[in-house]
Amino acid sequence: MSEAHGSLIKSPKQLIIMVFASFFVPLIIILLLMVFVNNGKRTDAEASAEALIKPVAQLNFKDASAPRELQTGEQVYKTVCAACHASGAAGAPKFGDAAAWSARLGKGYDGLLTSVIKGKGAMPARGGANPADISDYELGRAVVYLANSAGGKLPEPKAPATK
Repeated sequence: MSEAHGSLIKSPKQLIIMVFASFFVPLIIILLLMVFVNNGKRTDAEASAEALIKPVAQLNFKDASAPRELQTGEQVYKTVCAACHASGAAGAPKFGDAAAWSARLGKGYDGLLTSVIKGKGAMPARGGANPADISDYELGRAVVYLANSAGGKLPEPKAPATK
């Protein structure tokens, strides 16, 4: 037989080198491809994974026996009223818009508070707030905050008597 068709591996040393090369070269190529594909995308993947698993809502447990802390007009505005009054949605007068509030300010504090408590136009009663969460006094503070932002001079309502 001719030497041209013989084995390329002629010694045990060459055999050992070929076995290691056939195992480690593809492994190194695969690792380099993984690094190339994932390069720069790791932070985006982590952020999207966090967005997918973040909670839909949060529970805020309150101690029923604890004294109730009354919210300021600004706090009530931000939690209840800002959804419509910040953007003017459904015809709501915008926060700080003196022209839109001028006719409403003519009703006075009692008229504005009655509109908030009973609802008016597209605004639901109590602005959609639960009476257990926001009292009439707190709604009154929000009315004063909104009206005074548009140039009104309404005084802060008197705090209710504590029990």
